[in-house]
Amino acid sequence: MNNVRFATSIHILTLLSVAKGEYLSSEYIAGSVNLNAAIIRKELSNLREHGLVESREGKGGGSILARSPSKILLSDIYVAVRQSSLLGRSNQPNPACPIGRQINKQIDVVYEAAEEALVKQLSKQSLAGFMKKFD
Repeated sequence: MNNVRFATSIHILTLLSVAKGEYLSSEYIAGSVNLNAAIIRKELSNLREHGLVESREGKGGGSILARSPSKILLSDIYVAVRQSSLLGRSNQPNPACPIGRQINKQIDVVYEAAEEALVKQLSKQSLAGFMKKFD
């Protein structure tokens, strides 16, 4: 599910932003995202670990944003859900080959540059700015 985690998390955070401090249940969020509530709870747990949401249990419980939407950058969300390289993983080339011996090192440089460019671009927009697209 790694390839949908950013989209799922930005959806969750946008819903929480619109709720303006009202605690939303994982079941409610799951209905909007159209995913199982257990998957939503897992993502909420991850977002909580990264300081993006706060949660409380029990009656009237649920989740809210941990900080203002203007203080959450899209890059914060991406970093919170990132599990693998943007472009995939390197292969296991033949170490006896002059190209194979060096290829992964060179590919890593390309991957790191692409990742830096993506994070830089995402850091230019806050969750509040993203939400303006829904007005």
